[in-house]
Amino acid sequence: MAEGVTSPAGLGEEVNVNDSSSEGERDCEFEDAVDRVNNLTQMDLATAIAEAIEGLDLFLNCRFAQAKSLMQPWKDHSPYHALGYGTILFMQAMMTFEKEDIKQAVVNLKSAISVCNRYRRRESWLESLSRSQKKSQVNQLTEVEIHSELCYAECLLQRACLTFVEDESLINFVKGALKIKNCHSCYKQCLYILDNRTWEDPTLKVHFESGVRLGVGAFNVMISLLPGKILKLLEFVGFSGNKAFGLSQLQLGADLDSLRAPLCSLYLIGYHTVVLYILGLGDGDLELADRILQPCLKKYPQGALFLFFAGRMAEVRGNVPEAIVKFEESIVAQSEWRQFHHLCYWELMWCHAFLGDWLMAASYAERLFKDSKWSKACYMYQRAAFLVMCKDQTEDSRRNLLSLFRQVPVLKQRIAGKSLPIEKFAVDKSARYEEHQSLVLPGYELIYVWNGFTILGRRRELVEPVLSRVEATLQDLEREKGCTPLYHDDWSLATVLKGVCLKHLDHPTEAEGCFQEVVKCAPQIQNDQYLPAYACAELGFLYLQQNRLQEAKHHLEKVLTQYRGYRLESRLHFRVQAALSAVTVAMARADTPATAPREADVRGT
Repeated sequence: MAEGVTSPAGLGEEVNVNDSSSEGERDCEFEDAVDRVNNLTQMDLATAIAEAIEGLDLFLNCRFAQAKSLMQPWKDHSPYHALGYGTILFMQAMMTFEKEDIKQAVVNLKSAISVCNRYRRRESWLESLSRSQKKSQVNQLTEVEIHSELCYAECLLQRACLTFVEDESLINFVKGALKIKNCHSCYKQCLYILDNRTWEDPTLKVHFESGVRLGVGAFNVMISLLPGKILKLLEFVGFSGNKAFGLSQLQLGADLDSLRAPLCSLYLIGYHTVVLYILGLGDGDLELADRILQPCLKKYPQGALFLFFAGRMAEVRGNVPEAIVKFEESIVAQSEWRQFHHLCYWELMWCHAFLGDWLMAASYAERLFKDSKWSKACYMYQRAAFLVMCKDQTEDSRRNLLSLFRQVPVLKQRIAGKSLPIEKFAVDKSARYEEHQSLVLPGYELIYVWNGFTILGRRRELVEPVLSRVEATLQDLEREKGCTPLYHDDWSLATVLKGVCLKHLDHPTEAEGCFQEVVKCAPQIQNDQYLPAYACAELGFLYLQQNRLQEAKHHLEKVLTQYRGYRLESRLHFRVQAALSAVTVAMARADTPATAPREADVRGT
């Protein structure tokens, strides 16, 4: 029999801490919690939630050590304290990528999962009941059991994320995917409980509801962003993603006066200011994001995370100098977790690149290379590419550039036996520089592949200098046509960049012509096979912008069906998926038949 152990004074009653599950060996095995605690008093649960709220406030105010100390004493007894403590270590591990930090986070999240397992019902109990039985059974669950189920799902999701980084093997990727599948099932059960339970305590309900809205909303939004082929596979194994439903769930969670409301707010702000500008069309609802952000800034005026998003908000609006100030304020706001500064360094690097301050952009890339463990190859290439953009190169600077580019292939890493796509791109470009001692507009190319022109395009004064330099480069290429070994590659890159600039300067006809020329040039391109695919996608984006929906759909689907095996393919597929979703919505509104036009009817083919 398990021995009774009394929890820290003031939290709860005597509890059994012997956990019969084999969590340390098999995270995904769900067992009957034979020795689990039968109950906490209602006051105990309310107290745990109150301390979790206090801990979250401390965390968002950059008082990380205090938040951790508040959670630590009860982390082996209370699901909410276990979740809070594990989450802090999870955040630290994801920012540092240090093996010891990852190990500590894994150990504590395993422990947190065990704590939650002691209080929750068996994972499969709800699925085994008939529909009529379910509705009666959800009211037999205790408040502790349903909150433990929610905490369990949140712990399991974080544990799954760490699975992907702690051991970069294919087996671990499969394990991580299975954990996410189990987590998804838990959230579905929690949503069923929320909708069908007769609630006695409205306060405990609202805290549970905010967690369900957060989890269900986040899953739906992120799955909806995935490319079509992946989406179909996930739907086949039980996942589903509805963007509108997911966003509505997150908004409902953000509007509640509850524990997880700030997290719903952060997710919505991040979605509209970051995710849609990297994986989408740069069409985030900035007014909504700003309305959500402003109360958070008032509540957490020195909160580094909210100051970061204030900077990001200014950046995506094209207010780059203001963004630089906010990112610097975020850095000054705290020094306890210096790894958080890396997010700001990354954005500051791009801000200076947008302004054409290539030396400052290169200095932030160098800083990231020294301090961050994400992708040394990517940082090194970015530094070198930005330095290439500096004019008046000397013999010494060219030797230094060659040295930097030669380091990139050595720094490339492999995850689950595969290299990161952006690192493959960097290695290819570095090899070209080593062979030919030149690259054409590599800084602008990086801005383009990271979807930065959706930000540059907000301000004419940011786009016009880019267009001037691109046009000058095209003239140089034309003069040196016979001497340029990869003329068609270089010309196609410069022409795509020109087209993007013209699109943002409201010259759609000229932009369309640029993209069409690159599509036609595909047979002559030797290395940069990604350019025709991206140019074809740009035609689709342009036609969508002009409400030429049939042509947009045709070109976007053409990207998916006629182009294969080029660099940064998956990155483009995310944007194409977002555009196709927008086309579908627009066609439904216009009641336009969603059929592709005949080839002869499509302009630009």
